[in-house]
Amino acid sequence: MLALRQYTAPRPALRASSRIARRTAAASCTARNATLVVPCTHTAPPARAGRQFTTTARILSANNPKAPSATRRASKLYRDADEAVADVQSGSTILSSGFGLCGVAETLIRALHRRGIDSLHSLTAVSNNAGKEGMGGLSLLTSSGQVKNLIISFLGNNKTLEKQYLDGDIAIELCPQGTLAERIRAAGAGIPAFFTPTGAHSLLEKGKIPSQYDSLGKVVKYGHERETREFNGKTFIMEKALPGEVAIVRVWKADEAGNCVFRYTTKAFGTIMAKAATVTIVEAEEIVPVGSIDPNDVHLPGIYVDRIVPATAPKTIESPKLEKPSTPAKDQAAPSASQIRRDRIARRAAEELQEGYYVNLGVGLPTSAPAFLPTDRKVWLQSENGILGMGPHPATEADMDADIVNAGKETVTLMPGAATFDSAESFGMIRGGHIDVSILGALQVSAAGDLANYMIPGKVVKGMGGAMDLVSNPQQTKIVVTTEHVAKDGSSKIVQDCSLPLTGARVVSTIITDLCVFEVDREAGALTLTEIAPGVDVDEVRAKTDAPFTVAKSLRTMA
Repeated sequence: MLALRQYTAPRPALRASSRIARRTAAASCTARNATLVVPCTHTAPPARAGRQFTTTARILSANNPKAPSATRRASKLYRDADEAVADVQSGSTILSSGFGLCGVAETLIRALHRRGIDSLHSLTAVSNNAGKEGMGGLSLLTSSGQVKNLIISFLGNNKTLEKQYLDGDIAIELCPQGTLAERIRAAGAGIPAFFTPTGAHSLLEKGKIPSQYDSLGKVVKYGHERETREFNGKTFIMEKALPGEVAIVRVWKADEAGNCVFRYTTKAFGTIMAKAATVTIVEAEEIVPVGSIDPNDVHLPGIYVDRIVPATAPKTIESPKLEKPSTPAKDQAAPSASQIRRDRIARRAAEELQEGYYVNLGVGLPTSAPAFLPTDRKVWLQSENGILGMGPHPATEADMDADIVNAGKETVTLMPGAATFDSAESFGMIRGGHIDVSILGALQVSAAGDLANYMIPGKVVKGMGGAMDLVSNPQQTKIVVTTEHVAKDGSSKIVQDCSLPLTGARVVSTIITDLCVFEVDREAGALTLTEIAPGVDVDEVRAKTDAPFTVAKSLRTMA
C-alpha cells in the first residue's frame, strides 16, 4: 500500500483585496476489496502574486445567472471540495466526467450531496451514465432527488435509476455516446450545432424516445425531432452543442496553473467536459507546483480550469474482472449446453477478425471472440471509452488498475503499442470508418440488416450507449451481429421487420447465431444462409427464423 502523505494547499482569495490564508487538508484514502488507494502526494508552495481580473472568464457566465463566478484570480487552489462547490446554484447543468465509476469526480459529487436538497436541487446532470447505486457516481445525487434531469447514453445495471425513470421520478434524455461526446466537444469549441449520421432513421431522429413518464408508466414527454439533411446520398441529423454551468472532473495530476494530466481511460469525458463549462472544478490526486509537468505531457491546458481541490475520495472499480486461469483439460468440467452455444458463436465471430484489423467489440457475447483467435494472429481491439490496443483482463488483483477499464466497465490490460484517448477522439475513429469490424449483440435483426439492441419500451431501458455510433458507417466498417437465434420466450430474433426501436437501419452485413450464419444484402433486404451448426438442418433454421431466406449453393458447417 502506498504511504499516505499530507496535502497542504493555500486557500484562494474570496475577494480581490483579501490575503491568501494557508490551510491544510489531509487526503485520507482507504482501500478495501476493489477500492484502490489514491493519495494526494504534493505539498503546495506558498501562493505567488498574480494578475487579477474583475471580468468573467467565460462568456456564458456574463449572461447566465445560474453559473458560479468564473473570474480570473491569483490562485485556483481551493481548500476543499465543499468550498469549491459552495456557490453552485439550483437549476444548474452539471457536466460530470467519468465512464462508469472510472474517472468520476467522487470528491466533488459528495460535496454537492452534502449541500442537501434544500440548498441545491433541480439539477440537470450530463454524464455518460449515472453511476451505480451504493457504489458511487451520480447515483448519490439522483437518489437524493437533487438531480431531476439526466442527459446520458446508458443506464447500465442501475436498477434504481431505471425504476425512477419508468415511475416518473426523474427525466432522462438518452443520447448516443459519440453524439454526447461531440455535443460537449462542440460546446467547448464554440460550434453551436453539427450534422452526424448517428441516429438517422431511428426514434432519435423522430424525437420519439420517451424522456419522462408519469407515476402510472405513461409517457408524458418525448425528445425533440431532429432536422435532417442529405450529404452524398446519406441522411444526417443535426445535433446541438451541450454546454454546462459547471464541470466536475477528476485528474491524476494538476499544477497550480490548472494544467492537468489524466491516467489511461479516465480521459473519456474529462478533457471535453472541462472545456464546455462556464466554471470547471478539478479534483486532483496530486497537486504540483507550476513547471512540474512537462508541457508535452499536458492533456488539459490550465486555461480551461478555474478551481482545483485535492481528491480525497478513493477510487472504486465497478466491475473487477480477472483473466480465468487455464485449467488442464482433465480437470475441466463439461460445458453446459448454453456455454456450447455461446462458444460456437464466439468461435465463428473470431473468423471475422483478420490479421491487423482494428476491431470494436460490444459488451457481452462479442467480447468472447478474441479467446478463439489463433495465437499468431494480431488484431487491435478498440474500446469506445478510449483504448486502442486493449488486452485481456488482468491476471491477479494486484494487476488491476481502476483507471484501465473496458466499455463494460471491467478491468482490462493494455497491449504493447496501445494508446488511450478521450471519447471525442474515440468516436471520431468509429464514425469516420477507421474501424474494420464492429461486433454487437442484438434483440432483433431484420432481413434488411436493421438492428435493434437497446430498448424494449416500457420494460427494459438500458440506453443505446455507443451502439448507434458503432453502426453509423456500415459502408466502411463491417457490422457483425452475434446473438442466440431465439429469445428466452422462444420468439425469433431474426425477423422480417424489427418491432423494437432501431439502433440503425440497413447496417448489419453478417448475422452469427448458435444455429447458423446469414449474410445480409442490405440493398435488396434479403438473407442468405451460408453456414449451419453441427446437428442443425435447414428446416430447423426456417422454423426458428421469422424472415424468408435463400440457401447458399455451398452450405458449409460451422466449426
